[in-house]
Amino acid sequence: MSITPARKAPRKVTLTEKVIASLRHEIESGMRTPGSKLPTEPVLTEQFGVSRTVVREAIAALKADGLLEPRQGAGVFVLAPSPRKLGDTIFAVDSAQISDVLEILELRMAVEIEAAGLACARSSAAQQAKIYEALQEMTDQFEKGNPTEKADFEFHRAIADATNNRRYAEFLEHLGDKTIPRAQLRRRPPEVEDQKNYMQKILAEHHRIFDAIAARDAETARQAMRDHLSQSQARYQSLLRQR
Repeated sequence: MSITPARKAPRKVTLTEKVIASLRHEIESGMRTPGSKLPTEPVLTEQFGVSRTVVREAIAALKADGLLEPRQGAGVFVLAPSPRKLGDTIFAVDSAQISDVLEILELRMAVEIEAAGLACARSSAAQQAKIYEALQEMTDQFEKGNPTEKADFEFHRAIADATNNRRYAEFLEHLGDKTIPRAQLRRRPPEVEDQKNYMQKILAEHHRIFDAIAARDAETARQAMRDHLSQSQARYQSLLRQR
């Protein structure tokens, strides 16, 4: 009798992310006006029922996003949100804002996990070859010391194409190269993440996704994609804490 492996529980939203989302909503909705002073840390910890560390991380993230400004000796003040440009959509991503990246990664999980499963059932041999070609191009560029973002995007787009549902591919096309905002990590100091080890992890995650699709193992493919995007979230979450 075969035993179905237990699925990992969905990633829980952290307390920091909850506080960030709440404060962001208050600022962007006008509940907290530009120039107003944010409550003190003790007040915020009581309001949200979290530790001071969580409050400090949330404030640091919103500071990085240009929504809060600490003033020495005076406190933390609300800044006016940057107006959205005409034509901006939910797919608009400011890669300089780590919280933007985290939100898009969460949205991608909702789409790309199922895309990996569908690709197992629907992909042709030619489509699987295209996924492999993108993976090989990623490996080649990494070994040459070149950026891998373009090949990474092509890998994910090839999986979307392999669902044979054009809406999946259109979703990634809307995101474009912002789907892979890895340049953020390259701009961080070397001690934050060793780039060689980091890319080796990324490549290993992509290999597991491809291997599962090639084997037409839908559940393993979904889990491999879930693990990959969850790891990406964790990497960017660690950047948020560095701010």
